[in-house]
Amino acid sequence: MLNRLAPIAAALAALAAPAAAETPVPAPGAGSGAGSGPARLDDPDAALVEELVVRGRLPGPAWWRVSDGDTTVYVLGVPSLAPKRMQWDRAIFERRLDGANVVILPFVNVRAKAAGSLGTAVNLVRLRSGGPFEERLDPATRARFVAARTRLGHDARHYPTNNPLAAGVQLAIDYRDGHELTNSDPTKLVRHLAQQRGVKVVDKSYDLGPQLGGILRTPASVGRLCFDEVLAQVEAGPGVTRGAAVAWAQGDVEGALANERTYERCLATISGGRSYDERTKADTAAAIAAALKQPGHAIALVPLRPLLARNGVLERLRGQGFTVKTPGEE
Repeated sequence: MLNRLAPIAAALAALAAPAAAETPVPAPGAGSGAGSGPARLDDPDAALVEELVVRGRLPGPAWWRVSDGDTTVYVLGVPSLAPKRMQWDRAIFERRLDGANVVILPFVNVRAKAAGSLGTAVNLVRLRSGGPFEERLDPATRARFVAARTRLGHDARHYPTNNPLAAGVQLAIDYRDGHELTNSDPTKLVRHLAQQRGVKVVDKSYDLGPQLGGILRTPASVGRLCFDEVLAQVEAGPGVTRGAAVAWAQGDVEGALANERTYERCLATISGGRSYDERTKADTAAAIAAALKQPGHAIALVPLRPLLARNGVLERLRGQGFTVKTPGEE
């Protein structure tokens, strides 16, 4: 059962926080008073440290450097969503991989621990019940949703839930699969190359289990915000993500930052999302600080916006007294 439900489990955990309850799904802005417009999701990393947003001078993607007296960690900001198997100039990466002490991968993984897998499966079954989801939507949104899922090759039974966040996440999975988009590139390739060279790899996984009970308790109106964000992304198509990936590969940091961040906006709105965002940034900064204790050099991959945001990874490291240099200082 858990294996069968794993795809939606992983995506729900990417939101890492509670979602919609088993109640009718109101449209955003409903009941909010005359003159109020539709609610929108905030991005926890919308505010950037502008002096860090600098185009790379070397070929390929942009790198930042964090250093103390005898150690440098080369930090590669990576997309949160990108085309599968995207091409990029790896010459700088390959050179820096030689002799690296460690490669730190993005701290974005989630897993269901064995001890709690039965409870996790039960909660996932609850999330995948009460559908088809489209029967709970207002007519206008239902028409948009039916058109979107039909283009992706799925029928109403593919969304067997009354939970708007679960429906939105499944729709996002289908959209990504349909357009060959992923949140694991270039991380998957970097892991492979590091292991080939015998370089130690550091990553971190967060426990899925405690999240799912909260997902079932969050108000339906909050889950509906997330669903509408995903639906709008599906309707817009992958052009923004593909364009941002091209910009990323060319060291165009500002262009790369234009990427779609549906999950991140959901994460910020859902109860507990801000604390999860805080935890991943703190853990990433701590891992880089730990790598700086060993003389030599290391590599870290960090999603771009958490890397460059105010109170993000680089600003935290700079606050600890480490020297931070931009791609323009290469």
